[in-house]
Amino acid sequence: MELYFLGTNAGVPSLERNVTSVALRLLEERRSLWLFDCGEGTQHQILRSPLKLSKLEAIFITHLHGDHLFGLPGLISSRAYQGGDTPLVIYGPKGLKKFIETTLSLSESRINYKLEIVEHQGGVLFEDETFRVEAALLEHRIDSYGYRVIEKDLPGKLDAAVLERYGIRPGPLYGKLKRGESVVAPSGETLHAKDVLGEPKAGRIVTILGDTRPCNSALTLAQEADMLVHEATFLDELAKTAHDYHHSTAKQAAEAAKEAGVQQLLLTHFSSRYKSDDQLLRLQEEARAVFPNAQLAREHVLYPVARRCGRK
Repeated sequence: MELYFLGTNAGVPSLERNVTSVALRLLEERRSLWLFDCGEGTQHQILRSPLKLSKLEAIFITHLHGDHLFGLPGLISSRAYQGGDTPLVIYGPKGLKKFIETTLSLSESRINYKLEIVEHQGGVLFEDETFRVEAALLEHRIDSYGYRVIEKDLPGKLDAAVLERYGIRPGPLYGKLKRGESVVAPSGETLHAKDVLGEPKAGRIVTILGDTRPCNSALTLAQEADMLVHEATFLDELAKTAHDYHHSTAKQAAEAAKEAGVQQLLLTHFSSRYKSDDQLLRLQEEARAVFPNAQLAREHVLYPVARRCGRK
């Protein structure tokens, strides 16, 4: 479970940074890739990355401002040419379906895979045996959503020594016990999963927020997250500007992370006024003064999502 940023700029691209898009790699968990927002140029960024569009399973759009979705038509159209022939589901606010269908229709784009567009108003968007994805409305100039990706708890480790005493070796019976089932040992004895499984591993939580002012929904989505991706458009000296434009400062992002009990904070969506590394590092320093485990999101860098110890 890793995050990979394809764009970290706000509003418009610059020579140093592209506009918003972040990928969640789930290769070990489900051999797939999820994308959150798709600003203009995202498919070009993917070409320069280790990501594969053939693995792309879902796209989650936070809101309909151009710097978050203008890359969709091109990526959807060219995905098949990069081996992407499996179904693709795109989630986002009302109006997303019209945008995608209009651009694909007018450009006469041909899609040779199943494309599903799901417009939502928050709530549980997706759930299977491995993950659940929830969304909630944030506070922005237009409807903007944050997403909470919840990995379900994993079974504990099997006690190989106990299994050996029962004459059970690695194979199908191991799998049944891992799934919580009871099995019959070669001796004829019934062995229950609870007798040979250790404590389950707590699933990880990743929260990715769209553009927002500080608000309660952001805190709810971020509660006890292992990784929080939060916009940091401005330094706190421009807090009034941030409020007027419905954005957040680096300090406000850090305050949210601290209040929500987050483990790691990644800052993104930087105003193009911050061009140099020194200017960007001021955003990081401001956040770290409140929440020490904060860092700037850098494009084309992998950020593993560490599993927190002790979550109940």
